[in-house]
Order: sequence, then structure tokens, then C-alpha cells
Amino acid sequence: MNLSILILEADLSREDQAADTLRLLDAYSADPMGDGHPLSDAARRDLIPGLRRHPTTHVFLAYADGEAVGIAICFLGFSTFAARRLLYIMDYFVQPAHRGRGIGKRLMDTIATRARELSCCRLTLEVQENNHHARRIYAAAGFEQAVYVPEAGGALCMHKPL
Repeated sequence: MNLSILILEADLSREDQAADTLRLLDAYSADPMGDGHPLSDAARRDLIPGLRRHPTTHVFLAYADGEAVGIAICFLGFSTFAARRLLYIMDYFVQPAHRGRGIGKRLMDTIATRARELSCCRLTLEVQENNHHARRIYAAAGFEQAVYVPEAGGALCMHKPL
């Protein structure tokens, strides 16, 4: 059976997409590679209004056969050394039951395409050191540990030049 995958940039003024955003971020927060527990009541109450107010917010949702199964919450930043925008991936999550189906790759490809449209020089993200599954996904997408001056060693974040 072919899986129908749709990746879109969320419109948080739409009740359904706002609800999908909250539900998926809550699932990510509860995941051991997220925060290890569900969102607090305050975070659940304030998340969507806060994301709507934040001027550089970009939320991407992944749907498989009509069900929201993946999310990426990103924010525009600025690289002072490149004097260009960058897109920071704050949260990136695909529900465990839907992993290994190409959804995460499609989600990352969509983020990279949007970053290029926004004239970003790179994508950046953080990943827990022991999150080997995510690190493999990020490496396959072209992310690597940032090294600016070899003698200084690697930066403790990852980036993908665009």
C-alpha cells in the first residue's frame, strides 16, 4: 500500500493545524529524546499564541494518510559571519510508529527548500549526544558538527550549509 505523505507549512490561525501542532509537540516533549515529560499546563496554554506572536516562526507539519505524524518548529535567525539569515530547527519530531517511512526526510527537505526561499545561508539545530537515531537522520540530510577554526575544535551545535 502506498503511503500518502503531505508536508505543509502550518497556518496557526487554523484551529486544526494549531491543534495538530500542540498535540505533536506534546508527544515530542513526552519522548525520552525530547523533554521526557508532557508539556506543562502553562506551555499547552501559551504555545500557540506565543508561536503566532513570534515574528520569525515557521511550523511544518507532516501528514501520512491525513493524520498529523511529524512536526518541525523553526525560527529565523541571523548569521553575523555570513551576514545572512539562517533557519534554526528548534523542534523536529516524527511519531515513533511512523519512523522509517521517509516522512522525516521529506520534512527535512521541505524545511531546506523553505530556508533557501528565505535566502538563508544554513540550517542549524541541536541534538542530544545520545540520540543516535536523530543524528543518523541529520547526517544523511547533510548536517555536520560545525567547525569554524580547526584549532578551536568543533562547535557544540550542528549546521547544514545551504
